[in-house]
Amino acid sequence: MSAAEPPGDGDDQLLVVIDPVARRSDGESVRIAKDVLSAGSHAKICLPDTPEEFARALSRRGSRRPVVVGDDHALLRAVAQLHRERELAAGVLSLIPVGAAHALEVAHALGVPRGAVAAARTALDGTVRRLDLLVDDSDGVVLGRLRIPAPPPPPPGSGTPHAGVTAVWDTCRSLVTSLVRPAPVAAATHPGTHRLRIEADGVLLSDLDTPVRGLSVTSQGDGGLADVVVRTGSGEDVTAEAKAVTVSGADFRYRADIQTGGPVRTRTWTVRAGAWGLMLPGPASADGAAGARW
Repeated sequence: MSAAEPPGDGDDQLLVVIDPVARRSDGESVRIAKDVLSAGSHAKICLPDTPEEFARALSRRGSRRPVVVGDDHALLRAVAQLHRERELAAGVLSLIPVGAAHALEVAHALGVPRGAVAAARTALDGTVRRLDLLVDDSDGVVLGRLRIPAPPPPPPGSGTPHAGVTAVWDTCRSLVTSLVRPAPVAAATHPGTHRLRIEADGVLLSDLDTPVRGLSVTSQGDGGLADVVVRTGSGEDVTAEAKAVTVSGADFRYRADIQTGGPVRTRTWTVRAGAWGLMLPGPASADGAAGARW
């Protein structure tokens, strides 16, 4: 984590945006968060029902500091919008995590307190920490971890040889093709692998002729670098630290935090050092979660 910054003058004007999923999933935690925030600040409460209303509330925040009540999806939506507006670096976000456990993994990895009371108090009196952001060439954002997992196996029966007349025709066609030109020497197929070219800061980590089972790019939190791990077809790892990672090859999908992107044929992710601010517990109140690695 970077050096702490003062949280403000203690008289914050807050814009509390409560995601509709949070209101449906845990109304009691939402009520507690509202009570704590309203008691400790001048808080304007917004209850958007759609992503469009969520975006409008953030864009009309004025000088109010935004506090998002919701899960990882709500946090990502807020960060992505402020990044598109080019106002992310100038402000500070707070999150009150409300939702299912599997939808709060990003928040907890970032160090946001787990309870509504602790998170609300952190939103009021915590420490601003500047965090890195992975930004791709389509203006998408990744808060913590990017993955390109192994492709799914082919459906059952997709490789079953043809029978009867179709098999005879396929055999004749293959024979004619082999007489017309020599069959190229094809690379061995490896189920569950990609053919990708992966570069880290211009250094080639893997090329198209090497099967790749997966790629992981993880923000270090601050410092302007990401940890890059390429899992090869043989199971070995190729690792590096980099500011930019470029992947190209056949159509591939990727997992950015909890969202799926693609298919694309090329994409570059670049680390933006200290691109956004998140209110987290100060050193004295941190319970070990702040600064957790992915």
